[in-house]
Amino acid sequence: MMKRIAFLVLVIVCVFLPSLSNAQTVEMADQFRAEGKFFVVLAVIIVILIGIFSYLFMLDTKISKIEKRLKK
Repeated sequence: MMKRIAFLVLVIVCVFLPSLSNAQTVEMADQFRAEGKFFVVLAVIIVILIGIFSYLFMLDTKISKIEKRLKK
């Protein structure tokens, strides 16, 4: 019974949510695209994410090596 109610609420929200939101354009994003700064911001975000993921990968390998040494 609860699954049916949850499903019904989900369907109602999915149907009426798009009509409730008024699609507005973000002027700052349009200006960034027009001036070509959008791709610079995107590149900086990608570089930062790559740095974070590579740091986490290196940290994971170091921790794995330490764990292997402690098991021996």
